[in-house]
Amino acid sequence: MIWIILAALAVFAAVLLIRAAAFRPQHKEPADTAPETVDEQKAISHLQTLIRCKTVSYRNKTLEDNAEFEKLEALLPELFPNVCRTCELVKPNPRALLFRWKGQSDAQPGVLMAHYDVVPVNESDWQKPAFDGIIEDGILWGRGTLDTKATFCGILEAADNLIAAGFVPANDLYLAFGGDEEISGEGAPSMVRWFQQHNITPAFVLDEGGAVVENVFPGVKVPCAVVGTGEKGPMDVKLTLKTSGGHSSTPPPHSPVGVLAQAVNRVESHPFPFTLTAPAAEMFDTLGRRSTFLYRLIFANLWCFKPVLNLICRMSGGELNALVRTTVAFTQMQGSAASNVLPPEAWVGANMRLICGETVESAKAYLEKVIANPNITVDVVMGMNPSRISRTDDEPFQRLSKAIRGTWTNAVVSPYLMLACSDSRHYGVLSDHVYRFSAMALTKEERGLIHGNNERIPLETAVKVVAFYQRLIRGC
Repeated sequence: MIWIILAALAVFAAVLLIRAAAFRPQHKEPADTAPETVDEQKAISHLQTLIRCKTVSYRNKTLEDNAEFEKLEALLPELFPNVCRTCELVKPNPRALLFRWKGQSDAQPGVLMAHYDVVPVNESDWQKPAFDGIIEDGILWGRGTLDTKATFCGILEAADNLIAAGFVPANDLYLAFGGDEEISGEGAPSMVRWFQQHNITPAFVLDEGGAVVENVFPGVKVPCAVVGTGEKGPMDVKLTLKTSGGHSSTPPPHSPVGVLAQAVNRVESHPFPFTLTAPAAEMFDTLGRRSTFLYRLIFANLWCFKPVLNLICRMSGGELNALVRTTVAFTQMQGSAASNVLPPEAWVGANMRLICGETVESAKAYLEKVIANPNITVDVVMGMNPSRISRTDDEPFQRLSKAIRGTWTNAVVSPYLMLACSDSRHYGVLSDHVYRFSAMALTKEERGLIHGNNERIPLETAVKVVAFYQRLIRGC
């Protein structure tokens, strides 16, 4: 019996090792790496001009400066004359700019997206003015340089250049720009409704999302171009406990704040279950093949090592953990207004990101089950289900992959699950070819500047955005 057990273990180990040894990168059709011609000074100057428009969006509309949005729109015919002369412009919403570039056919139209609004800034925390478009040492400073005026400018610059050269796309191409993405406004939904009203089904949609990054996947040393093929759903919840209050000199065994703290601890100690979505599974398969042998052993045999991967993700937290489960981040707490008063009502707030397959209703039910306290009310403040998952097994994704590999020649293209939200989530009702890729190589430091202080972009990065879109449009 011992020999049988040992033999079985030997066979089992051999299977794991053989699968890991065979877990190697798959062959990819070569991409066209011929350089694209870009007028670098013009592209940088145009981006500089757009940065100087203070298109800051606020949920409180009285804080917005409409003149700055109008200024940006008025500049477009001057900066991109060929686009504005050739492409029909429709505005389904005051903050929605939709250009139709008529192609040789309207059978498989494409949509290129970006947003031109930006988040607020605290100027005193910036090293340089946020809206002056200052260039120093090959760096352009300003709010929106990364998110996403570089993309907005890059799409228009690429289209303007190609129109000037006499290029006509094989299919209609729509350039869809929202001016209220940062506040989840009506710009993008209004454009989706316009497509529906005109019976237009996009063959592919590309919006902001992943980037070309390094040192983000265990054991992988080459740059990775991660393309979001789905995105998690945002959800805000509020846990509330009401009591009779009282004087703090005679507290109960557990104060209202203490009871809520127990609930928070239970939720954090019982995270949502490990869920391997299609985007994450494809990412592990694609990048795992380029990892070190130990990680290849795990990713080639997930049927066996899912518990190990679950443990690794839970212990590491951050992006890796967020890829495989619904996350809960407690961000707010309120109790009494005075230190010597027991609060008659206390609450904590959390922001959640729902994994694909989860719903707002199922997430709320899970929280209530884990908290297991009928005195604590779980209220959904805001919630949206995860996006539809897009296909990667046919021509639209391969076309995008070739354009990426042609621009960043040493990068590995991989699907992934986008953790944040974008306007592209609204397009899921139109197409299962919605992709999320910000056409930039970004360091960890640069990614941290998005929505942060001192946002800036290297000039060569801004120029490469234009080159990427020219390459992509040629294939459309």
